Amino acid sequence: MEIVDNTTENRFEILLDGKVAGFADYRLLPTKVVFTHTEVLPAYEGQGLAGKLVGQALQMSADTGLRVVPLCPYVAKYIERHPEFKDLVDAPDRTA
Repeated sequence: MEIVDNTTENRFEILLDGKVAGFADYRLLPTKVVFTHTEVLPAYEGQGLAGKLVGQALQMSADTGLRVVPLCPYVAKYIERHPEFKDLVDAPDRTA
């Protein structure tokens, strides 16, 4: 399993055996990354890949100093369940 930032497609991807199993789309702003959609392909559902993908995408965003705007409901819920990432989100952008 590998998680990569595909900057050409503006998405983080989770790869299994070199194949895209899921992705988290984003829009990049000067100081923020706006997560818009997360999806795991049907053949790979039920393996916890979305959580691994989003957790790593948030960590990679934090490591580069970007703030996070969780427009994607899955990303918003993930941050709610993992308070260690809550500080990445400015108060007006928080859903919880």
